[in-house]
Amino acid sequence: MPQAGYSFVVQAEEKPCRAVSSRALCFGAVLALVIGLGMGLGFWRSLRAPAWHGRGTSANFSQRVLKRCSSYSRGSVPELGGKRCPEIVAAFENAFLSKDPCQITEEDYQPLINLTQQSIPCGKFLFWSRSKKLAHRYTRQKKEFFTLEDTLLGRLADGLTWCGEKGSPEMNYQSCPHWKEDCAKNPVLVFWVLASRRFAENACGEVTVMLNGSQSNAFSRSSMFGSIEVRHLDPKKVHTLQAWVMQNPGGVSGDSCSGTTISDLKSIINGRNITFICHDVNREAACLMEPRAVDMDCQVNPTQAALPTVPIVTVLQLTMKTEKRSH
Repeated sequence: MPQAGYSFVVQAEEKPCRAVSSRALCFGAVLALVIGLGMGLGFWRSLRAPAWHGRGTSANFSQRVLKRCSSYSRGSVPELGGKRCPEIVAAFENAFLSKDPCQITEEDYQPLINLTQQSIPCGKFLFWSRSKKLAHRYTRQKKEFFTLEDTLLGRLADGLTWCGEKGSPEMNYQSCPHWKEDCAKNPVLVFWVLASRRFAENACGEVTVMLNGSQSNAFSRSSMFGSIEVRHLDPKKVHTLQAWVMQNPGGVSGDSCSGTTISDLKSIINGRNITFICHDVNREAACLMEPRAVDMDCQVNPTQAALPTVPIVTVLQLTMKTEKRSH
């Protein structure tokens, strides 16, 4: 009896321990399962998301777009007042989030286009090809001229990269499709093709293009200007295209108004019933043609004031470095 009683007491003490141990084991098993599923999901998503050849979405993309919109609205479109900027950012994001980054369409950007429509005065459109920095330097000084990047739509995206992943609400900060090595229907290229085409379609009066004369092919049919913008100028609204072929002072000229690529541009423009005018521009020409220029590096000769003048760039430090056009 004592032995049986002892045996009973021990069993009674062990049952709670076994129960606690079982609960701990169950909890540990569930925790391990959850962690395993999470790691497995992450691994599966990493396999599902391809490693593209282009750089990933720009850091703080949405915040930067919102800041640019608010700043632009206060300065150039005060009637917007920044009130629609959150809506504009949302429309931008919705154009590519949760979508296949190689199957983006112009229709995806239509809500954004509708929210950023803007009127530019005739005669104030400035196009550029391989001369982005100089063109923007010029429009900052001659504020009545507008490049695409000086419009609200262009300002929002200038210099940024963005893409998402099909079925995911997140942006891909690791990599995005490269237009040449991956696919052409990627979010960035589709955006710039659409924006460039609309900018050209809206152009009116006399329009101007700034070309890089330090390159052997100042005009290229494969550039955004040559393949999209030139071909969407409306002859009913645009009567003249004026080309400024910018030369590197002291350097060797790669192309000029008499060059074969400019002749090619002229034939395209004339074939569309638009008048073509071309000017080779260097530092000396800029000084003479813009006698009212205020620049400490330009020694203006008052006697030259009677020379025929054209609205040539007054930026005299024409450092024409090779620029890769991103749109």
